[in-house]
Amino acid sequence: MTSWLVRRVAASIAIVFAVVTVTFVLIHLAHGTPFLPTGERPLSPEVIARLRAQFGLDRPLPVQYVKYLAALLRGQLGESFALRRPVWDALADAIPHTLTLAGASLFVDFLLGLALGVYQAARSRRFADVALGNVALFFNSMPTFWLGLVLLLVFAQRLHWFPVGGVGDPVLCPTVTSARCLADRLWHLALPALTLGIVGAAGTARFQRAALLEVVGQDYVRTARANALRNALLPVISLLGLAFPFLLTGAVLVEWVFAWPGMGRLTVSAILQRDYPVVTATALAASVMVVLGNLAADTLYALADPRIRLRSDA
Repeated sequence: MTSWLVRRVAASIAIVFAVVTVTFVLIHLAHGTPFLPTGERPLSPEVIARLRAQFGLDRPLPVQYVKYLAALLRGQLGESFALRRPVWDALADAIPHTLTLAGASLFVDFLLGLALGVYQAARSRRFADVALGNVALFFNSMPTFWLGLVLLLVFAQRLHWFPVGGVGDPVLCPTVTSARCLADRLWHLALPALTLGIVGAAGTARFQRAALLEVVGQDYVRTARANALRNALLPVISLLGLAFPFLLTGAVLVEWVFAWPGMGRLTVSAILQRDYPVVTATALAASVMVVLGNLAADTLYALADPRIRLRSDA
């Protein structure tokens, strides 16, 4: 088990390093540059040149990369060009909101997806199964940002059942200090979490239905149907690991649509402003979250089914 876990951790570190490297190179090679003159009082070329020299952007790209890696090993992410604050502080503000949205979306995804999958498997090839399968395929094929816009237009702007955006009431509930403020946070969280959760639940339902039908059809299950659901839930552990990349990538546009102050919104703003330190830092944080999610899923799967671990050790 120890050697298996060490190899998984080493592979995870290599993946994070590769993501950070590719992101660093691509954002620096992309068209555009920081400190471009904007607004009514544009910066003079002399000021822009001085800022580029101050942040080391006038040096060759390999030199910038080595300097960035050295700072990263010391735990330094630099200072945001656009926000004029340490990148660590910007991430500290954004990550809790993203994790809150991801956790709520994951809850909706698996609660609704597993329930629908079990219901469809129990009524396989009947009208309810076919109808729900088509509905699930429809939502599974739908872009998250489009569904978010539809929910926003219908339930926020037209019916006024939910707020149009934000994480909470900035005047009455700037922090969660009472049950009323907690309800306000959940009210603001509902639409973005449902947007990501419904799309994810559609895929989870199809996956769980297929897993249950496969397990139920096996000979040993015919004599012990009580174990069918438990055995069919094993692949869901892998699906849990795959859900993290979907939630993080989907959150980028969903956070922008609902003005949710998380990593996705921070990343989009940083890319548009060519804020190199923030872009690389958000890529680093996202890749760490993804590999940790997959590592946790692999570990749970290996504990639930030791044959997986034994095959990998062979």
